[in-house]
Amino acid sequence: VAAVKLANPGAEVTRSQAALAVNISAARGLQDVLRTSLGPKGALKMLVSGTGDIKLTKDGNILLHEMQIQHPTVSVIAKVAASQDHITGDGTTSNVLIIGELLKQANLYISEGLHPRIIIKALEVLEEIKVEKEMKREIPLDVIICCFHTLLLQSVVDAVLAIRRSCYPIDLFMVEIVEMRYKSETDTHMKKQVQDAFILICDVSLEYEKKEVSSGFFYKTAEEKEKLVKVSGTLSEKEKKKEISFCIFHNQSEGDTCNFRLTLACGGLAINSFEDLNEDGLGHAGLVFEYSLGEEKFTFIEDCVNPHSVTLLVKGPNKHTLIQIKDTIRDGLCAVKNAIEDGSVVPGAGAVEVALAEALINYKHSVQGRARLGVQAFADVLAQNSGYDLQETLIKIQTQHAESKELVGIDVNTGEPMVAAEAEVWDNYCVKKHLFHSCTVIATNILLVDEIMRAGMSSPKD
Repeated sequence: VAAVKLANPGAEVTRSQAALAVNISAARGLQDVLRTSLGPKGALKMLVSGTGDIKLTKDGNILLHEMQIQHPTVSVIAKVAASQDHITGDGTTSNVLIIGELLKQANLYISEGLHPRIIIKALEVLEEIKVEKEMKREIPLDVIICCFHTLLLQSVVDAVLAIRRSCYPIDLFMVEIVEMRYKSETDTHMKKQVQDAFILICDVSLEYEKKEVSSGFFYKTAEEKEKLVKVSGTLSEKEKKKEISFCIFHNQSEGDTCNFRLTLACGGLAINSFEDLNEDGLGHAGLVFEYSLGEEKFTFIEDCVNPHSVTLLVKGPNKHTLIQIKDTIRDGLCAVKNAIEDGSVVPGAGAVEVALAEALINYKHSVQGRARLGVQAFADVLAQNSGYDLQETLIKIQTQHAESKELVGIDVNTGEPMVAAEAEVWDNYCVKKHLFHSCTVIATNILLVDEIMRAGMSSPKD
């Protein structure tokens, strides 16, 4: 400390127990904010911006992005939790809660010689709990029921299964979400549609361009003029019917992305010229129609054969509802993607946390010396975050788990224990694995901090 003060007299230094207390207090503060938002019965938070805009949400990722965080330790935890959402699309709130509880439990044992690095060994237990599953349509449905339980379930699963291609990673950017507000709808009976349409996808300007070569018709009498006009009109009509009778020209101004998605949806090739045009380069759709919403016009392409790019249409009465639906759809898409790519799932409803807690307690007996305290701390964290705060409910679950040796979770509707696998309640394996790993690493690093120094360069304002 003396060396730091000598180099920078304005430095602020917090050491040892004071540094630990500052870090743990900050982590617990963020935990208290997000605690009530966990799970399907979680409460909503109202965020009010500086301009008075109001947003209602319980999504941990949105809360962490919208809140103004200044404390350095809280900022680190928020970034780790945000990375969890970026990688797996879920587990943000659980990440913050487990880090906070782990620091709280570690603080109880820190005076007895806790070394936090020992708890990293608990990750090996998760490999024994995952359940290999063939990813039929029903399994992703059961997984995203944990995210939301609405009529969107089947649409979200079908969208991911549609864009899934063997030997290729699932690209969720191939699922486009289009939003429409009810108030902007116009007369829906005025539709322009084509059935059994062949679609030409081109990156060519279809606007009239003035030719550089000058040409003209020359005639001597009015009769010759009428003949030339008639012949010219006949030739133009033949060419027009020849093309439009089996093609719909589609020209997008948004760049190559729309053309690429369109080729995946209805087949065909995106061409750059009409010189070698043939039927092999055309896509096909059972129905194409135009839909007017306010001043905007949308073209819908339906009944495609084996599409690899789809669109989810979201309608709502106001902007707030549309934003909530879009956030929910995004979480559901990520859940289905994770289930398919993992090829395995883990029991949900807190069953994994309860099983890990017992496994760590049993593992503690094989650990020698003070390291047992680290394993016990992690077990306490998992038990307290198994989905219910009521101590009586946790005792029931742990008792039934010990007696039946089944992975027992919590029925959020009744608060009673249930076998998660029999109830078809599943969670993503990669979400849980990344959750426990990131929580352990960040909590370990925070516990190893013995000094907090504010000794950077001062700004001109200071």
